[in-house]
Amino acid sequence: MSCKLATLRNFGFVVLAAAALSGCASTDNVSYSSDNSEQPYPPNYRTEILAFLRTYLNEPRGVKEAAIAEPVQRKIAGRMRYVACLRYNARETDGSYRGAKERGVLFIDGRLDRIIEKPEDACAGSTYAPFPELEKLTR
Repeated sequence: MSCKLATLRNFGFVVLAAAALSGCASTDNVSYSSDNSEQPYPPNYRTEILAFLRTYLNEPRGVKEAAIAEPVQRKIAGRMRYVACLRYNARETDGSYRGAKERGVLFIDGRLDRIIEKPEDACAGSTYAPFPELEKLTR
């Protein structure tokens, strides 16, 4: 009887280990909605971006040259997603500036999902407008 119990425990461990590791097998870092239908437009994209950048930037005060492009649908990892593009020159923790950076902000199901740090294709041809709210950001 104790041999069967030990075998069952080992089987349970193997099943749990396999389940835990299956989450690591994904090659795609983007989370998706359950279907591939058209995505809703992110209505609060500016507010969500500002809230996120408060924690994303090392020093959110003193941002210069802030500009934003309205969200447009782009194909990201084979699926249509809304992407808003940003350009800004953030102050470093030592007080210096190292030049403007371009970032893409990916929205899934109308909500901010993540920042794309190298958005070359996603932001190609974007039309930027001033984003003064980002320049007034505080901690």
